[in-house]
Amino acid sequence: MIDLHTHTLLSDGDLVPMELARRAEVKGFRALGMADHVDTALVDAVVPLLVQAAADLAPVMKMAVIAGAEVTHCRPEHIARVVARARQLGARIVVVHGETPSEPVIEGTNRAAIEAGCDILAHPGLVTEADARLAAARGVLLEVSGRQGHCLANGHVVQVARRTGAQVIFGSDSHAPEDLRPRADAEKVLACAGLTVEEIAAAFAAAERLVARATA
Repeated sequence: MIDLHTHTLLSDGDLVPMELARRAEVKGFRALGMADHVDTALVDAVVPLLVQAAADLAPVMKMAVIAGAEVTHCRPEHIARVVARARQLGARIVVVHGETPSEPVIEGTNRAAIEAGCDILAHPGLVTEADARLAAARGVLLEVSGRQGHCLANGHVVQVARRTGAQVIFGSDSHAPEDLRPRADAEKVLACAGLTVEEIAAAFAAAERLVARATA
């Protein structure tokens, strides 16, 4: 299992980074991305702590622990700056909180995230074909979400991705231990969103490639 969208108590998760890593380890994960919520005010505080946790765990775990960030509810005008700052501080994977149907995310967030060059556009809601084509061109992965509420548009995301050539990826958006999904559960979420067996394999292959870049 590879899951690159999880949260610790450095934002709104339940666990400290090391416990989250341990919980994933015992569930058989091969790679875990910790992408806590950041904005213009918090990016400088949160990202270095995740970088430190990942560095401490690297020599003592077989599972890859990857420090990331989820740029969340930023104004579209600020997204590029926060994405760039997160990378400058050491985030190896940058997620942007997309236009989920379950929260009042500002219209234009999806486009700003893609233009900023994030790695994953999380729960992008009713993403447009134009934005999905741009994501395909720029290598931005569209998330199929395992989280309640955010998952409501999964079917739409899959259909638009299929029409435009955009690549999808699974993300649990885990906040608590019970949110961490083993591979079989993640595959079921992807299948319920309409992905074929071959497309599910491609989604995890995309995750593998992102992990390889993040850990190089």
